[in-house]
Amino acid sequence: MNKVPAILAAACLTAAAGVAHAQYPVMDAVANRVVQKYQNSTCEQLWQERAQKRGQPKPEMEQRVIQLLREDPQMRAAFFDRVSAPIVNKMFECGMIP
Repeated sequence: MNKVPAILAAACLTAAAGVAHAQYPVMDAVANRVVQKYQNSTCEQLWQERAQKRGQPKPEMEQRVIQLLREDPQMRAAFFDRVSAPIVNKMFECGMIP
């Protein structure tokens, strides 16, 4: 009997996650690219990229995505839910954060 509420809650969370992905297909594609970048990059590659980008303006496409995320808090939350854990884990492994 106690398993029913847990199963119902899990089903609701899964459905909500599916709606978020269906609602923002462009964000989903961008989030997938970001996650893949961090998963497939070595620490050395990430450190080099970080050093090269210092003081450089962001590419136009990146600026547009950032603007979309600023304008839509729900999309921003869905994006961060997707990319936060993989990025933070990789940065921790690479010594980029304590």
